[in-house]
Formats: sequence, structure tokens, C-alpha cells
Amino acid sequence: MKLSIISFTNNGLELSKRVSESLTENTGITTAVYTKCSLVKTHDTKIKAVHVEKSIADWTKEQMQEKNAILFIGACGIAVRAIAPNLTDKLHDSPVLVLDEQGQYVIPLLAGHYGGANELAVQIAEKINAIPVITTATDLQNKFAVDLFAKRNGLRIINKDGIAKISAKVLAGEKVTLCVEEGHLKEGTKIPEEIHLISYPSTAVLSADSAPQTVDIVIAENPKPEHPTNTDALLRLQPKEYVVGMGCKRGIKPQKIEALIDETLKTAGMKKEQIFALASIDKKQDEQGFLIWSRQHRVPFLTYTAKELQKVQGNFHASAFVESQVGVDNVCERAALCACEAGGTLVYEKHAKDGMTIAVAKREWRITFDEA
Repeated sequence: MKLSIISFTNNGLELSKRVSESLTENTGITTAVYTKCSLVKTHDTKIKAVHVEKSIADWTKEQMQEKNAILFIGACGIAVRAIAPNLTDKLHDSPVLVLDEQGQYVIPLLAGHYGGANELAVQIAEKINAIPVITTATDLQNKFAVDLFAKRNGLRIINKDGIAKISAKVLAGEKVTLCVEEGHLKEGTKIPEEIHLISYPSTAVLSADSAPQTVDIVIAENPKPEHPTNTDALLRLQPKEYVVGMGCKRGIKPQKIEALIDETLKTAGMKKEQIFALASIDKKQDEQGFLIWSRQHRVPFLTYTAKELQKVQGNFHASAFVESQVGVDNVCERAALCACEAGGTLVYEKHAKDGMTIAVAKREWRITFDEA
């Protein structure tokens, strides 16, 4: 995740640098510090701030188009006015947070669950000894949050309007019926008390008066249309099953990476919405083309050491040159399988083009209700 921090006063700027410095290690977050105030009075630190000449509205639009998370240090009203013209929906909006200039309260304003703003607020609060102000009802009541559950399990939300319907039932104290395609529920996972698990597929669930009801949540790879509950469910979730593994020469333009991924998915008959992760070797963890693609499409970018990749079992398109450069004979195929964890299968073997290599693996997806 890339977090853009914007301040409006010298006090705010010093606080923004403090936040940035606190997130530099082992957080998976890269930060950029911006300000609308004069830079003259700031203390010398290793964190450099960029003075924003354009209007805050134009700056915010640019950040949201790039799918960056945004932290406003200042009044909530400034943030609300800046983000308002750029809102889309809860599955695509950038995470937006506000931190007061005293560093006391961190407030997630937008994309709390699916975008990760709530988790980011908690993370920042822990780093700077602030209080996260979480306002989402399911969090306040410690209830099952279906959009957060979907994110943690790598599930695509087919009909986003169903999120509010499920949350309404949960908050009303009603049981939510859920069925998972057979063989894909993780053994030993603890089922929340709000969930009534039923077998898949099921044509109907009987209510207390024996009237048939549709299932609330269906999780399946390819829901069978002949079963009404699969198409009439309040919320339909589909696993993101594929991992794209890539290697590249240093400094490949982001447009070329985007083009190769598009070309590969089209050839393999896949959609971006089905991509669970983009994977590579740790030497590429700062490769801008990969980071930009990951951020813009909200796909996790996972990297592994040469030692971890070398342990992956299988027959790969080995390259002595690649091994001499990075310490392992193949990056794209091994990385794709490594991200699948147990049970992955290569479905699109290594292809090379313009200094890039790409492969795709299909993972054995599992559903868990555990938070880890």
C-alpha cells in the first residue's frame, strides 16, 4: 500500500514526518509526505516533503486515481470536501483517513473494510500512541463484517449491494445463512455465532414456518444456475483463484507490465477480477511497475527470497543466466506457485517478452473465519 500524507501547517508537517518514519519498517506501507504550508520552518529529517502547488482538490483527485491511501492531517471538513467529487463505491474507493494536528485521534473516513482504512488507522495509532476512531457498526459491536471477511479470504464480491443487506441482518441479531462450495472450507476454522453454515449446493433453507428462503451468502467458483439459492443469494462471493508470477529487468515501464499481464490473461481466458496476487522475487520488491499495477488493481504484490523460491517443487523452465543474477533458476513460475501455498498448479507456463517473464498458477482456495 502507498500512503500519501498531506498537511496544512508546520505542526501538521512535523506530525506527518513522524507518521511516515513510524511506518518505514515491516509494515508493507510506503509513504510520501506532502504539504500545503511553507517548508522553511521544518526540522531537518530524513523524510523529505513535497510542497503541493496545485489545489487540494486536484491533488486529491490525482491520488485517488492512482489508488493511493490518503491521510489528511487537519480538519475532517477539508478531507470531506476534497474527496467528495471523486467517490465511486466501497469496493473501489481509496482508503482515506484524518489525523488531528495534536496526533490524538486517527479517523478512517472512507473504505474502512475492503480498502483497509480501519486496519491502517489502528496501525498508525499504535505507532504514534493515538486513538483510532472506528465508526463502522459491525466493528463497534464486534460483529461479523462480510466485506472484511471477503478481503481476508481473497474473494471477489459479485453484487456489492448485498454487503449492506448482510450487515443489516447481522446488526439486527439475525442469523446469516452461508454455504461454501464443497471441499473449500478450512478444517478447524471457528464459525462465528452470526453464521449458520449449510451444505452446498442447496435449493432452499426452511424457515420456522417451513417457507423456503434463499441462502444469504454463497461462496463458489462457478455458481450453478440450476440452483436458485446460488443466483438469488443476498450476496455472492467468488474466489480469486489465480496468481500471476513475474520477473523483469530493472526499470521496465509500468505500461509494458500492464500490457503483458493483459495479453496473458486474455490468452489464458482469465479476468483481472480473478487475480489473487502478483508475485515475484524479493529483489523486485521495489520495482515500480509491479507496485503501480498492484496498487491500481488492488491486488497484493507478494515477494519471496531466492531460498524460498528454490524450495518450490516442480518442473520449471530453468535459466542458468537468471540463476547467476538472482540466485534461483526461475522466478515467474516458482513465485506464482509459492504464492499459492499448498496445492497450486501452473496453468500458464513461463513466457518471455521484452525483458519480462510471466506465468500463472491456480491456487487451492480455502475459506476461513479466523482473522489471522
